[in-house]
Amino acid sequence: MDSNYSAIPKNSHLELQSLYDSENPAVPPKSHVKLSSFDEESFLDSKNLNGQDGGDDFDDTLDFDIASYPLIVEGSKQGSGISGAVFNLTTSIIGAGIMALPATMKVLGLVWGFILIILMGILSEISVELLVRFSVSCKASSYGEVVQCALGRPARILSEICIIVNNAGVLVVYLIIMGDVMSGSLHHMGVFDQWLGHGVWDHRMLLIFATVVVFLAPLCALDKIDSLSLTSAASVALAVVFVVVACGIAFIKLVEGKIESPRMTPDFGSKKAILDLLVVIPIMTNAYVCHFNVQPIYNELEGPSPQKMNRVGRITTVLCVVIYSSTAIAGYLLFGKDTESDILTNFDRDLGIRFSSVLNYIVRVGYIFHLLLVFPVVHFSLRQTVDALVFEGSPPLTESRKRCFILTLVLLGLIYLGSTVIPNIWTAFKFTGATTAVSLGFIFPSLIALKLGRKGDSLSLVEKTLSWLMLIMAIAVSIVGIIGNVYSLRSKSE
Repeated sequence: MDSNYSAIPKNSHLELQSLYDSENPAVPPKSHVKLSSFDEESFLDSKNLNGQDGGDDFDDTLDFDIASYPLIVEGSKQGSGISGAVFNLTTSIIGAGIMALPATMKVLGLVWGFILIILMGILSEISVELLVRFSVSCKASSYGEVVQCALGRPARILSEICIIVNNAGVLVVYLIIMGDVMSGSLHHMGVFDQWLGHGVWDHRMLLIFATVVVFLAPLCALDKIDSLSLTSAASVALAVVFVVVACGIAFIKLVEGKIESPRMTPDFGSKKAILDLLVVIPIMTNAYVCHFNVQPIYNELEGPSPQKMNRVGRITTVLCVVIYSSTAIAGYLLFGKDTESDILTNFDRDLGIRFSSVLNYIVRVGYIFHLLLVFPVVHFSLRQTVDALVFEGSPPLTESRKRCFILTLVLLGLIYLGSTVIPNIWTAFKFTGATTAVSLGFIFPSLIALKLGRKGDSLSLVEKTLSWLMLIMAIAVSIVGIIGNVYSLRSKSE
């Protein structure tokens, strides 16, 4: 008889994976029953020893619904190692936010800016570890699922909207930076202008469109985040190159006595300075938000466990703190009060040292390639969240290439349109930082821990105290940031 199914080798190991959890039907479990390999000869021998024939009579007293247990051949899934997970998580964090940190240092001063970079890194890592712990305890495979398990379906929808707004805003910022660096802006020359003079590359929208089509679309079409491990490693390496060059330039100028004395603490001397301070704190909270990619990275770990994921998170946090603090301090020392909201645009002038123009090109072009490689990682979680929200109950995107392709095209088109409307990265960061970023990074993880901690996996006194502190801090930062943003807009309109 003809069949579309092929026989499974008799020496294969199989798993029966349940699609239903009676205790928590909203979240599919990860537990499964493994069937050992089937030896036909041993089976027939045992039947004959018992005085039975080897005919077709089969004991059909087993009572389970085979439709609820898809067969998975063991070994078909190959997970990523710790290094690959670290690169993917680091790439989720280090993106365009690093470009705004020197400007936040200009507002906060070196001392408070450095302290806040370390403090936000520690708090972010604590919230990630709480998120991983309770995601595993309620068998959630995505950010939205663990939110639903703890806070209900309306909260899940709200969290997925936050992910969409936050990630779309971040990707718009990436395209804005690419446009600023390549084609220039009102006050700064682009790389192509400096290389080739005026031409078709002056058309910012056309240049960004070509970048999206030629470079970003092929990478964004990949349907597994583990496929991006190599590009993530390359992007982290390029970020390190940027940091090393910036720090090297700052050190040389410091030794030569060409750097002005920096401000150590915030300036409270004017209304504008206080307003900038209110706006800049949410931007700092935005720097470490990667929580929407924690579950996908955990799911694709080889031998996933909370302990292994915590190790990934801690390595990532240390790496990001070093890169962030080095960039922020070096950038502020280099340009002082002239530091732009996008530090890359400062690298179009004479730095006052030998090989200045060459170093400028290395910094700007290198970071453009970094953003090109970061873009698909953030886009991955954006696409997964949109799919879960719009096509709930549909097969995974890995099983529907057509839906994956259409979603990718639609999202890239909308992100491109956003990059042509929003004026600069400061505008985007100060709004997402005060709303979606602080919600995803601190408010939801704190609420999840406090709610699920009352059940089986209870919180210690320290964990409970930290959860409440993060929740209160996040709400306060959000309120202050929103008020500062609205007041800032009103002042500019007047």
